Amino acid sequence: MKKALIVGINFYERIPHLNACVNDAVSVGSALERHADGTVNFATPLLLLASDYDSRVTKRELKDAVRDLFATKSEIALLYFSGHGHIEDVGAYLCASDSETGDDGFALSELMGLANKSPATNRLVVLDSCYSGAIADRLDVREMAEITTGTTLLSASTASEAAYEATGGGSSIFTKLLIDALNGAAANLLGDVTPGSIYAHIDQSLGPWGQRPMFKTNVQTFTSLRKASPPIDARHLRSLATYFPEPGFELRLDPSFEPERFDADLAGKDLPAPNAANTIIFAALQELAKVGLVRPVGADHMWHAAMQSRSCKLTVVGEHYRNLVASHLI
Repeated sequence: MKKALIVGINFYERIPHLNACVNDAVSVGSALERHADGTVNFATPLLLLASDYDSRVTKRELKDAVRDLFATKSEIALLYFSGHGHIEDVGAYLCASDSETGDDGFALSELMGLANKSPATNRLVVLDSCYSGAIADRLDVREMAEITTGTTLLSASTASEAAYEATGGGSSIFTKLLIDALNGAAANLLGDVTPGSIYAHIDQSLGPWGQRPMFKTNVQTFTSLRKASPPIDARHLRSLATYFPEPGFELRLDPSFEPERFDADLAGKDLPAPNAANTIIFAALQELAKVGLVRPVGADHMWHAAMQSRSCKLTVVGEHYRNLVASHLI
């Protein structure tokens, strides 16, 4: 069982309104609800959306919903919050619709208390708010965080930064990158999107001079948050250890692997005819080459390697996936 609480607060009674938080929350919820193949992922995420006075989200409602999220032994308990944040020398807070001074919001220390004590196997907190990088920080020891095993924290900014708000009705910079990551930009070749790969995508996309995301985790393994469409058929991945039985192995090719013949290139050459079994292997090799796992040796393209009776070998990434296959991890 996977649980997700998605919060977006545009409406504030006493502090400035925001524009994109509700839309961002809806988009995140939609991305999480199903895998790319349409199967259920996070079944019916709970949405708290404050777009006006009638739909406002109070501190009590926010705190109660977070408590319910982390109360049960689920496989994953995920919180996403988009709204105002506040920080001062005694702590940091998420501002609910009824916040007036900021320090009357939901304290990040309380949120972490609920997350750290949760029986859920994996707890993930994603905050798109100003100063959200302060989550889990200890006030008495600088640059030390208190995070129990199984907890991962991802924030849009550091403890001293504002988070960039969206302009023109679009998503915030952080959440747009988050959604892109969930939709496949951060997927591995199996289609898995993990908290670590999401952070890597956001970190690389923002660069060194912009808003800096924060990533804090205490896990032994990363869990998959969503299955995106894999760029290659898993059957081809599993063939790596068959075609390349040991590290550094070079698979010898010849024209019988290539079914396509071009008269201008082959005029006057005595070449073996295409072999049905070899052409099936070569088709798989070409798919592996497209995603950077296989490369020709001494030739520009796989077609030339076959027609010139050269070989192909695994790239560094290909060797990694071959090892996973050989170790029965794929």
